[in-house]
Amino acid sequence: MLASWPLGLLHWIGAMLGWLVYALSPTYRKRFRRHAKAAGLSLWQRWSAVAHNGRMVAELPRLWGRPQGALLGKRVQWRHPEHIEQALAEGKGLILLTPHVGCFEINAQAYAERFGHTHPMTALYRPAKQAWLAEVMAHARNRPGLQTAPATLSGVRAMLRALKNGQCVGLLPDQVPPEGMGVWVPFFGRDAYTMTMAGKLAQQTGAKVILMRGERLSGWQRLRQHCDYVVHVEPGPIDLDQALASGDPAQSAAAINRAMEHLIMQSPEQYLWGYNRYKGPRAEILTTADAKPGASA
Repeated sequence: MLASWPLGLLHWIGAMLGWLVYALSPTYRKRFRRHAKAAGLSLWQRWSAVAHNGRMVAELPRLWGRPQGALLGKRVQWRHPEHIEQALAEGKGLILLTPHVGCFEINAQAYAERFGHTHPMTALYRPAKQAWLAEVMAHARNRPGLQTAPATLSGVRAMLRALKNGQCVGLLPDQVPPEGMGVWVPFFGRDAYTMTMAGKLAQQTGAKVILMRGERLSGWQRLRQHCDYVVHVEPGPIDLDQALASGDPAQSAAAINRAMEHLIMQSPEQYLWGYNRYKGPRAEILTTADAKPGASA
C-alpha cells in the first residue's frame, strides 16, 4: 500500500517521524548530536539531518515495493557514469563503495538497471533478525542484474567469484563489520571498527574501486530537475589506490574511511548520524560453517 503513495507525501511523513524519534529517544538524540558536532555540522545541517533520517526510512516502501519490471527511468539522473563504464571495460571487476548517505538503496537499483544486464552486481547486506523482514528484504533487493550476499564468509566468497568474473560488488564500508573482519581506524577523528573486506577484495582480484552516493532531492529540487534522485560517481582518490596497493589492512581501511568522509561531507545533512558507528563488533553473524580455510577476506 505504501509503495503506491506519492514520494513527496512519504518524505513529509518521514520528516515528521524523524523528528518524533529524535524527540522521544534521549540515547539516539545524544549520539546524533555527538557524531554531527564531531564532523563540524552547523545547527541548520543537524536539523536537516534529523528530517532526512526519517525520509530515508519512509521512502523504503516505494523502493522495496517497486514492481520487478518497473523501470526507474528518468526518476534517477546520473553524474559521471563513465567512470563505471571505464572500470567495467577493464574486465577486472568493480567495487562500488557508498556510505549511509542519502538514498543508498537507489544506488544498487540504478546500477542494476543501467549496467546489470551485462555486469550484474552482488551487494553485501546484513540479514534481518526478524524472519518476516528478512523475507521482505530478500524479495525487494534481489532484482534483475542485482543479487545480495549475506555478511558471512560464504557471502564473501560469492563476491570474490563475481569480481573474478569481471562483475561488480557493492559495499557499505561505514557499517560495523562482524568480529574478525575489521580494524580500528579513525572515522571523523575517532577510532571506529572498520571492515577490511573492501581492501582485501581489491588486492586479491585487482578490481577497480569507485565511489558512489545517491542524493535525495527535496520537493522543489525534484520539480526543477525533473527527477527524484541523483547518483554521483567518482573514482577513488590517489591515496586510496596507494593504500590498497600497499596490502596493509589498517592503511587500506583508514584510506577508505577518508574516502567515505569525503562523500558524506558533500551532503552531510543526508548522512545517518544517529547510527552507532563506534560500537564494538559482534560475532553472531559469522557461523562455524562459514569459517573455512582460505575464506579470510
